[in-house]
Amino acid sequence: MASMEENFPRGGTQKKPSEGKAPRRPIEQDNLFNALSEGMLLLGCVKESNDFELVVSLPNGLTGFVQVTHICDAYSKMLDAQVATEELLEDLNSLSDLYPPGMLIRCTVTSVGKTMDGHQSVKLSINPKDVNKALNTTALRSGMLLSGLVSSVEDHGYLIDIGVSGAKAFLPRQKSQSYIKSANKGAELKIGQYLNCLIEEVKNNGRIVRLSISQSEVAAAIATEEQNWTLSNLLPGLVVKAQVQKVTPYGITLSFLSSFTGIVDFMHLDPKKVGSYSQSQTVKACIFSVHPTSKAVRLTLRQVFLQPGSMLGQLASSRIGMVVEEAVVKSFHTKTGAIFELDDGTLAFARLKHLSDTKKSFKPGAFKMGSKHRCRIIDYSLMDELALLSLKHRIIAAPFLRYQDICPGHVVEGKVLALKPLGMQVKVTDHIRGLVPRLHLADVLLKQPEKKYSVGGEVKCRVLISNPEEKKLILTLKKTLVMSKFPVLTSYEAAKPGLIAHGFIVCAREFGCIVKFYNDVKGLVPKNELSSEPISSPEKVFYKGQVVKVIVLKCEPEQEKLLLSFKLMSRPVSEDGGEQIPKKNREVTYETGQMVDVKVLRKKDNGLEVSILSDNVSAHLPMMHLSDHVVNCKLLYHWLQEGDILHRVMCLSDKGGHITLCRKPAVISAVQEEQVVRSFSEIQPGMQLAGYVRNIMSYGVFVEFPFGLAGLAPKAAMSDKFVTDTKDHFVVGQTVVANVTSMDEEKQRILLCLKLSEVGSEDPVAESFSLLSQCFEELKEVRGILSRRNHSQVAQNLCGLIPGQKLELVVQEVRGDGSAFFNDSCVAGLTVTATRYHVGDKSLVAGQKARVLVLHVDALKSAVHVSLREELLRPKAKGLMENSQHPAVVQHVAEEFAIASLVETGQLTAIPVASHFNDTFRFDSEKLKVGQVVSVTLKTVLTGDHGILLAVQGPAKKRAFIRSRKESETVEEGLAAVKHSLCLGDVVKGTVKSVRPTYVTVAIDDKLTGSIHTSQILDEVPIGTFPTSRLKAGQKVTARVIGGRDVKTHRYLPITHPHFTQSIPELSIRPSDLKGDGSTALSPEGDNPSERLRPYKAGQTVTCFVKKYNTTKTWLEVEITPEIRGRVPQLLLSLNPKVLKHPEKSFKNGQALSATVTGTDASETNLCLSLTGVHSLAEGTITLGTITKVTPHVCLTIALPFGKTGKASIFHLSDSYAEQPLENFSIGKLVRCCVLSNEDNKIEISLRQSRTNPKSKNKVEDPEITCVEDVREGQLVRGYVRSVKQSGVFCGLSSSVVGRVQFHKVVPFFIPKQSLYEQYMPEGKFLTAKVLSVNNRESHVELSLLPEDTGKPSILPESLGLPRCDTDEGKGKEKREEFKKLKSKRKRRVSEGEQEVKPGKKRGRLTDGDDSGVEVYCREEEEEEEDEEENKRKSKQETKRAEAPRLQVSSGFTWDEGLNALEVPVWNRKEESSDSEEEDDTQSMRKKQTKKEQEQEKQRVEKELSKIESALMDPNRQPQTADDFDRLVLSNPSSSILWLQYMAFHLQATEMEKARVVAERALKTISFREEQEKLNVWVALLNLENMYGTEETLMKVFERAVQYNEPLKVFQHLADIYASSEKYQQADDLYNTMLKRFRQEKSVWLKYATFLLKRGQVEATHRLLERALKGLPDKEHVDVISKFAQLEFHFGDPEHAKAIFESTLSSYPKRTDIWSIYIDMMIKHGSQKEVRDIFERVIHLSLAAKRMKFFFKRYLDYEKKYGTSETIQAVKVAALEYVESKSSLAES
Repeated sequence: MASMEENFPRGGTQKKPSEGKAPRRPIEQDNLFNALSEGMLLLGCVKESNDFELVVSLPNGLTGFVQVTHICDAYSKMLDAQVATEELLEDLNSLSDLYPPGMLIRCTVTSVGKTMDGHQSVKLSINPKDVNKALNTTALRSGMLLSGLVSSVEDHGYLIDIGVSGAKAFLPRQKSQSYIKSANKGAELKIGQYLNCLIEEVKNNGRIVRLSISQSEVAAAIATEEQNWTLSNLLPGLVVKAQVQKVTPYGITLSFLSSFTGIVDFMHLDPKKVGSYSQSQTVKACIFSVHPTSKAVRLTLRQVFLQPGSMLGQLASSRIGMVVEEAVVKSFHTKTGAIFELDDGTLAFARLKHLSDTKKSFKPGAFKMGSKHRCRIIDYSLMDELALLSLKHRIIAAPFLRYQDICPGHVVEGKVLALKPLGMQVKVTDHIRGLVPRLHLADVLLKQPEKKYSVGGEVKCRVLISNPEEKKLILTLKKTLVMSKFPVLTSYEAAKPGLIAHGFIVCAREFGCIVKFYNDVKGLVPKNELSSEPISSPEKVFYKGQVVKVIVLKCEPEQEKLLLSFKLMSRPVSEDGGEQIPKKNREVTYETGQMVDVKVLRKKDNGLEVSILSDNVSAHLPMMHLSDHVVNCKLLYHWLQEGDILHRVMCLSDKGGHITLCRKPAVISAVQEEQVVRSFSEIQPGMQLAGYVRNIMSYGVFVEFPFGLAGLAPKAAMSDKFVTDTKDHFVVGQTVVANVTSMDEEKQRILLCLKLSEVGSEDPVAESFSLLSQCFEELKEVRGILSRRNHSQVAQNLCGLIPGQKLELVVQEVRGDGSAFFNDSCVAGLTVTATRYHVGDKSLVAGQKARVLVLHVDALKSAVHVSLREELLRPKAKGLMENSQHPAVVQHVAEEFAIASLVETGQLTAIPVASHFNDTFRFDSEKLKVGQVVSVTLKTVLTGDHGILLAVQGPAKKRAFIRSRKESETVEEGLAAVKHSLCLGDVVKGTVKSVRPTYVTVAIDDKLTGSIHTSQILDEVPIGTFPTSRLKAGQKVTARVIGGRDVKTHRYLPITHPHFTQSIPELSIRPSDLKGDGSTALSPEGDNPSERLRPYKAGQTVTCFVKKYNTTKTWLEVEITPEIRGRVPQLLLSLNPKVLKHPEKSFKNGQALSATVTGTDASETNLCLSLTGVHSLAEGTITLGTITKVTPHVCLTIALPFGKTGKASIFHLSDSYAEQPLENFSIGKLVRCCVLSNEDNKIEISLRQSRTNPKSKNKVEDPEITCVEDVREGQLVRGYVRSVKQSGVFCGLSSSVVGRVQFHKVVPFFIPKQSLYEQYMPEGKFLTAKVLSVNNRESHVELSLLPEDTGKPSILPESLGLPRCDTDEGKGKEKREEFKKLKSKRKRRVSEGEQEVKPGKKRGRLTDGDDSGVEVYCREEEEEEEDEEENKRKSKQETKRAEAPRLQVSSGFTWDEGLNALEVPVWNRKEESSDSEEEDDTQSMRKKQTKKEQEQEKQRVEKELSKIESALMDPNRQPQTADDFDRLVLSNPSSSILWLQYMAFHLQATEMEKARVVAERALKTISFREEQEKLNVWVALLNLENMYGTEETLMKVFERAVQYNEPLKVFQHLADIYASSEKYQQADDLYNTMLKRFRQEKSVWLKYATFLLKRGQVEATHRLLERALKGLPDKEHVDVISKFAQLEFHFGDPEHAKAIFESTLSSYPKRTDIWSIYIDMMIKHGSQKEVRDIFERVIHLSLAAKRMKFFFKRYLDYEKKYGTSETIQAVKVAALEYVESKSSLAES
């Protein structure tokens, strides 16, 4: 293979290698970024935005990180300021707000390193000073495209940081408006926002740069040679024109910018053009990366990168993590990896290291083109637009790949990474970390977590909170939560009343408890719902972190309010206030096996009286049923108190109103796993059953089982040892496992065996360790109970002690036998002893302090056993491994276990005394003794909560006490009851014992029982029936033996098997078998399963029988014959989706079904079946599917049977299209579908009822359109908008046919902007259209949406006020007729031999008149252009003729041109003719006219001219044409009213450009002294641009208006324009700008206040008043307050206005003007009483007499108008009193 250097030269000019030198080291194909180095420039794409960093997708599947401090200098300063002030800054936006996923950014590598776990870590910077550091001011050129970040927001624009030292870059506001409106959703640019900036102008040698960010300009930007790019300053993201130099299998080499060379690797070729590139071909390419030292340049040809500023698309999150069963290899590259095609047709890439588990196992030959592999999508490379795959088995099997894969409530396993004060760090996978808060390390708060957990240990947790965006995972280790079977409450919506769930208390206060669940869902348990008994101080009863079970009472999801209760159901209360309900009134019955929670009511001698919480029913829990361990039963009974709650207690029996409960884990497990017998008929010899000792007699032990059955274990069958006294072996209530040896049906008696040799487990070590673990878990539960006994010092001291703990105690007494007693405050109330063995050789005296080690805590006797031996106090550190064997010394022996110390280390370990429930008796010689050395096998290497290690006795001690015996002896004793002499084919007679759904048990004789499978009853089984129901218990049957089944393993044995004579006979009662010769036999289990299944072929129909529906695996398990089983996947159960909602209701156990074989499962042990008849997805197949993905406006992705996936287009969802076709489809919904095609694993399906149910006669409103031939001209069709482009609106009629609607066929209105089409016809819009034409050859379909064609309303509403096209066409038609008349006159004049004047000369002469020659010429050109446009479909001759006519000439004509040069306006518009042929005929006739006729014609024209002149001279005539307006404005050029009417004339004809021209003429014509007149025109122009222009054109006019007028007036007018056109946001922004610019102008504040109040923003107005008082001079304050109050009266809150006036007048009581205004306002808006109160206050003020007279006069006028004679008289009296008081004062 040629070297890669030859294929991909490095950047720069090419040089020939010198001879004799070694060739350059070839660039590895996988090297693209293996050689990442600092300073490398890259184009990246934002993948995630977090608070402190950006995750950036880099080319070739790499990822980099941009720290928050590497954004830009301005952003870093704001961060520093926020940290310094410790306050959030309003202007500081988070990275997630500034950098949305998919944004392309230029970046540079700042460092490349490796993380602690060995993964590559690439640190990047997007700071312009790092990215553009190679640029300087002299290198800046117009047209350059740079990256910049907003550094400051100014009044007129933005300062942009482009990273070039000495250059100040400014972005004018008008240049940013289009970007803000479209890309920024109307929001202002923010500091730190990334922009693609195009340099528009460079001034002062690069010191001042003007930028533009217009999307259209940026997208079209191309780097050229004129911009003077060099290799040192070349930037990623630049688009260049390049030439192909060389094409290789790995990519192509390009040359660009004349002298540069770059590489395009195979992953970045345009997918649509791969294989079509040729040498010297010109292409557009985008620079991807530039290496800092080698200057190697890499480029991409993918289309999305060729338009700078584009956003990259994301892969659906549901796809990442998906396992693809068959990915097809498209190409394999030896140095890089392989390209695959996935099941949905998309391409994906797997790097070399992900193609195999190890390098050694990698086989390149396995990746030939077309080969299929199983893989998993692990990520998506935005820059490569490829999914990334892995074929590693451990990754495919991993349960989680990303944080998004883990949901709250999931149970996960991980390893402990670190223990910190906050909690424990857990490693879930290589890339996922979680935190277990300290509160959640255990069910109770651990003081020393390091004692329970150690780094590297494995833990099982449940997820509390998962936040993928912030990569946060909060876990819990609370065992109750982890093991909880209740629903996981993760949202308020899921909290339905009555739901029971586990949660944990986060707060306990006097008002109740706050309980938290998963995903931060929390609710309140009020004080009255804490317990049925009143609790005065909840904080004393409940503690933080306590796990509780609650029931939902009420939930309001919108307000996130959740009401809970600890009382699991509302319970009735008796009249005396007690909770007890008499049993005789109880309506609730309990079934055996039902789980309940109970509360202890009181203790009795033999157990506990409890109350079942759910129903407040009294029940009995015997003491010996508290545990499987006898000692723990006594311990729990001793420490349980009234009010304690016990969870997961099972109902054992409910007889005669008496309920007995059980808490034995072994019994509960047996019931739940159905390892029980419910009736005597179900019992078979050889069964092993879990039960408990009911009674002990001298002759044996009676054992009771759940559901009330009991049996006797005789003395001889109690133990392998000789039994002297039965009471020495068992105690009443003890858990045992019994083996059924025989039954007596008449007496209903069962004989049992309890010998270990019969019931012992196949793995005694595991059984022994299970008992030990369970015992210690129960001891832990006891410690939890003790911890809640706050009132008991003994209990508190006991719960604080665990084995292995070291204490400093005081010697209390030393006994004569050498033992010692200790005491101290930490062991107050406890008996602490050390035996002589454990005191050792130490001499102790009373009062001496001693260091001791706790060996065992006996909570029942409140005793603690300790040791002072040095080897125990100072253990040695040594690494231990699970299942490793060690010698150990027994240090203490308790009843259930012994404590031993490892000889090598001194560490304590617990070993079980018994290996089985039945292992209860041992001789003295077999008992463990202190000091004895035993061999132990470690089962745990961490002490955990128990404080010590757990182990089992080594193999040397295993079953040492069991008498060894030969296998034959065991079989004879154990299975003697079922030994028989039956052979294959024997005919037997028996009695039916019991009937089960899939089999029947038959008693052949007193001891032998056989079985009949449901398939062996009838020869022809009717579908839907239950064959076993034909047999009844007690019925006599004759059957033939067809096989034998092993008692223990239930396997079918061959007839030659030595144990066949001890098997359960398998029988058949089918008539064909009974008549036959008996040669029919079952296939033995020992045969190869695949051989048994070989006769069954795909498509074959079989009869099967329902066994059960597996809800976990969602399949139906069936049996075909006794030895052949099958499975029916959910989607193949039925074609009716309703059946699949509850399959267990539709398929009953034992029911006969007809099924079709589809194949075998992966293990080849079961048949795969179908109940729908579908065995392959061929074309036309009808089946069910499950929706897995909804792609808006496109299709549904549906999971089909056999692991396949299909797609249903929106045109195949229904026979009748809908406005929202995907509205009724959601992920997980079951749908019936029909396969349209299945090619290359791409399956197209249809959900149309006409396809899925062909027999239905429903009307098909929208028939299928498969090709253009299915469309007919004139047909009405329906479809969905695909896109709006320059050439029209494209409408999808089917998945393969698209029609076009030209804009003039969309609506009958004139549409000024294409954006209106896009607004009212977005993608997916439902339309009805008429087919205008069909071009089958080019597959083009032209459509119309006009109401007259479709009969539907117009797409755009008439309320928009758009002008109709037909009126405009009428006006255009009139003009064309006038032009044609003018042309005909000209031709007549020429025919008479008159001098012809050329058009150019005519235009020149027009300037002699009063009219403006330039303007006429301009109008002439415009009319010519219009004329060309209107006649472009006519013949060339007509088009040529249409270009020639002269426009209408007003008063500025010259008489010397002849009469025929004039146009005669047509006043009567009805007399029109546009037929060119008639014109030609008229001309030919006129040529034949005589001189007399010609003279008459001339006189007629002169008469018409005189009429026109008189009409024009009429002063009352209204202007009707543009010429009329021209004459008017010439006569009065400074009148803005005339100019505005002229503009309105053009606007009525929707001629916006002409209206603009008139406005510009007006501004030039009106005298500069007429400021107001000019301002009127500017305002009109602003109105025009606001209504018909864009934001950009409006801003341009506005900026000019500000320059030529008083700025404040222009600002105010524009604000009014915005407000009147309901552009409130723009008006608000403008007012804020005015407040900055005209801060001292009172009118600005008042206008803004009026604007806010009119919009109802009262609070904003109040804040504005505060700002106004701060900004305006003090002398203006009173006036401004008064004006604001008046505005409040008119538009706001009158009460607030009164308050403002009152406040002002209290400060300025002598401001009569304020009083007067207040009175005026109150007269308008207040009551008469309020007005009179104000008048009364005013007339009692001490003001000047003149002012007082004014107020008295106003008061009197008011009373005369609104008052009575009495009130008028009262005012006069008050005035008289005032005068008298003043005169008396003057006299004194």
